[in-house]
Amino acid sequence: MRAEASYDAVVVGAGPNGLAAGITIAREGYRVIVVEGKDTIGGGTRTSELTLPGFWHDVCSAVHPTGVASPFFRSLPLEKYGLEWLHPDIPLAHTLDDGGAVILDRSVEVTAEGLGADAVSYRKLMLPLVSDWGKLCSEVMGPLRIPRHPWSLARFGLRALRSTRGLAGSRFRGERARALIAGMGAHSILPLEARGSAAVGLVMCITGHAVGWPLARGGSQRIAEALAAYLRSLGGEIVTGEYVESIDDLPEARAVLLDMTPRQFAAMAPRLQAKLRRKLLQYRYGPGVFKVDWALDGAIPWKAPECGGAGTVHVGGTLEEVSASEAAVWRGEHPTRPFVLVAQQSVVDQSRAPAGKHTALGYCHVPNGSSVDMTDRIEAQVERFAPGFRDRILARWSMSAVDMERYNPNYVGGDIAGGVHDLKHLFAHLPLGRSPYSTPLRDVYLCSASTPPGAGVHGMCGYHAARVALRQVL
Repeated sequence: MRAEASYDAVVVGAGPNGLAAGITIAREGYRVIVVEGKDTIGGGTRTSELTLPGFWHDVCSAVHPTGVASPFFRSLPLEKYGLEWLHPDIPLAHTLDDGGAVILDRSVEVTAEGLGADAVSYRKLMLPLVSDWGKLCSEVMGPLRIPRHPWSLARFGLRALRSTRGLAGSRFRGERARALIAGMGAHSILPLEARGSAAVGLVMCITGHAVGWPLARGGSQRIAEALAAYLRSLGGEIVTGEYVESIDDLPEARAVLLDMTPRQFAAMAPRLQAKLRRKLLQYRYGPGVFKVDWALDGAIPWKAPECGGAGTVHVGGTLEEVSASEAAVWRGEHPTRPFVLVAQQSVVDQSRAPAGKHTALGYCHVPNGSSVDMTDRIEAQVERFAPGFRDRILARWSMSAVDMERYNPNYVGGDIAGGVHDLKHLFAHLPLGRSPYSTPLRDVYLCSASTPPGAGVHGMCGYHAARVALRQVL
C-alpha cells in the first residue's frame, strides 16, 4: 500500500488482537494506523447473514468467556461504544446418552449437585480455583514470567499441567463429571491424553463460574466495532481493503505489529535470513475445524431440557467417546462420531433471527487442511441427542478447514487456535527473538493468537505485544 504520512506504529490485521495493539499504543499518545486486508474489520469476530435474510450468524467465534474475563477489555469503556454481553441461563450443557445432560452453572454448588457422588470432589477442585480467579486471571492471560501470585498459580499449575484424561480419571469416578471435564479439555484442541490439555479445560470451567460464557448482543462483530470505535476516539486510523504483501510496503513507522501467524510473517518479510525463514515455516499448526451454521424453524429439540437454556452445548457423550474423537483427528482421521460444540445464539439474543426462529452453529475438529464435508456427521450427532433436529433446519452454511483458511489466512489449515498450544509451546513459544512477541526484525512484533496467552477473543496478545513495543522502540 502507499501512504502519504508516517506513523509511530502500524498494525496489520483488524481482528481483536490487532485492534487491542493499536489501542494500547494510541492510549500512550502515539499515532497509530491499523491496516486490514478485508473490506470489513473483525478477524475472527465477524457476523453475517450466512443462510437466510434476517438470520445473523457468527462467522467464526460466537461465545466469549475469555472476552468478558479479559483484563484488557475490562479496562476499556466498550459498553459506551455498543458492546453488551448477554448471559444465557446456563453457560454450558453436556449431552449424555441417558437422555439427560450435565451442566456447568454459574454456581459451583449447583454444578456439583448434578454430579452425584462426585459433588464433593468437584467442590474441592473448583472452589479454590474460582476463589483465586482474580489473581489467576492476570497470570494465565499473559506470557510465562515470574508470577505475581505464586501460590495461586502453583495451585492451578499442579492440576493444569496434567492431561485432561488424567485429571478426570483421578478426581472423579462417575460418568457425568468425567464427561464434563472431557468436553472442557477438548477446547485445547489437543488429545485428551496430552499433558497440559487440562489447563484449557480448567480455565473454561473457572471462567464459567467466575464470569460466565456470554455472547455479544447482535453478534461477535459488535466486539470489533466497539474496539474500532474506541481506537478512533483516541485518534487511531483504520484502513480496510488493503492487503499487505510485504512489510516493506507499509507506511513508515517506528514499530510494526502483525496480527498474523509465523507462516504469514515469513511470507511478507523479505529482510529475513533464509535460516530464520525456515524456522518460521516449521512452526506447528494443529487440527482444523469444520463448521456448520443453521437457520432453524424453532429451537433445537434436545432430549435434555437443560440444553434448551444453555448458550453452549457439548455434544459427545462420555469421556471415552470425546477422547476417541479427538485422538482420531490427531491420527489424520475424520471421526464417525465427532465431538461437536454447538452454540445457540438466539436462545439469549432474539435479535439473531426473525420472531419464532433460531440460529445455531456446530463445529468439530478435523485434520489440518481437511476438505472433507462433515455436515452429515455433525448433524447426526445433534440428531442423536435432539431427535427431530433436522426437520427444523431451514438453511445451512458449511465451512471446511480449507474454507476457514481461505476466509482468514491466520487459520492455517483451518487451525483457529494459531498453532499447537501444548507444553512445548508454553515453554518455548516462538523461535523468534527476545520475547514471545519479538521477531528477528527489531521493529516488528507478532500480536496474534500464536503468541501468549493464545487463542480466544480477549485482545491480550495484542495488548502484551504492544507493551513490549512501547518499551523497546517507542
